[in-house]
Formats: sequence, structure tokens, C-alpha cells
Amino acid sequence: MSFFNVFDISASAMKAQSVRLNTTASNLANADSISSSIDQTYRARKPVFEAELNRASQAQVESAQVKVAGIVESDAPLRKEYYPEHPMANEEGYIFKPNVNVIEEMADMMSASRSYQANVQVTEAAKQMLNSTLNLGKS
Repeated sequence: MSFFNVFDISASAMKAQSVRLNTTASNLANADSISSSIDQTYRARKPVFEAELNRASQAQVESAQVKVAGIVESDAPLRKEYYPEHPMANEEGYIFKPNVNVIEEMADMMSASRSYQANVQVTEAAKQMLNSTLNLGKS
């Protein structure tokens, strides 16, 4: 594995965690939205990651990168509340709220943030190692 693959792997992980953070932010922003029908109600979204093996040449050892395979909507049930006075209530008096669990989203946000920071530190360490290697000949 080339030393420079560390940067590619770390960059792909940071991109994936950035998608995860953006998805979490979207879920939190829509957590209190209200709708009068099931079809129009916001549903929590989650990114799906997969490892991607790069095989650029026969001499190169395989390196696993992270790829965002897609973003899926949660199939958890929506919250239905009886609130006939609400202007968005349907003809039966119900309003619908998203299936966003704020506590779970906050935990996801902290996890994604820490993973992103860890990959930044990996990149910094690799950069320092590369600089140290280049400076070996100067002494």
C-alpha cells in the first residue's frame, strides 16, 4: 500500500462523515415539522456506507475506502396526534409528526463528529510522518 493511500482513505471517510452530519442536521431541522397527511410528513433519513476496494494496479495492495451507497428513509412509524384545533389537522382531527428521534440523532451527530475528527488526526499524523521522512536526508 502506498503511503499516499492514507490520505485517500482518510478523505473518503471524512466525506462519508460529512454526509452523515448533513443528514443528521436535516433530521433535526425537521423534527418538529407537522403535516396533515402521512404522505407529506418528513421521514428520518440515514446514510448507508459501504467499503470500496481499490485495485488500480497489480502491484498495489488493496485499500478500503468508504463510499456513500445512498440515503434511505426510515420505515419507523410516524407520530400521529389528535389535535383537532390545529390548522394543519386533517378531517379526522389528526396531525402527523416525523419519526425523528432527537436523542438518537444527537448521539449520531456526536459519533459522526468524532469520527471526522479522528480522520483529520490520521491525516495530520500521516503528513508529519511524510515530512519526517523527507527531512531524513537533510541531517
